[in-house]
Amino acid sequence: VQLQASGGGLVQAGGSLRLSCVASGSFIAVHNMAWYRQAPGKRRELVARINHGGETTYADSMEGRFTISRDNAENTVFLAMNNLKPGDTAVYYCNADVRPYGSTWHNYWGQGTQVTVSS
Repeated sequence: VQLQASGGGLVQAGGSLRLSCVASGSFIAVHNMAWYRQAPGKRRELVARINHGGETTYADSMEGRFTISRDNAENTVFLAMNNLKPGDTAVYYCNADVRPYGSTWHNYWGQGTQVTVSS
């Protein structure tokens, strides 16, 4: 199972970006999908999570500016980020609970995509 994230880049403060992450490989199902971020010198933190039914959870500081969504048919999770601030600069990682064939549920991480917001 692999998680491939994309969509990061350099944007000015107030701008927008849309991240995507697709789960690929041999698996039966994908349950929770989430985005985390890690800024230099800081701990990795949850940005938002969405379950298979579409229920969402956001970190307090990001709700209203960020929107998580998913396409279950494509096993893809998205993160739309609006009104970006320099404090949003970080590596963004996708995360998912996946059940591979012949196995139980496992938690997987993507490789991360850099988001840089300039002032």
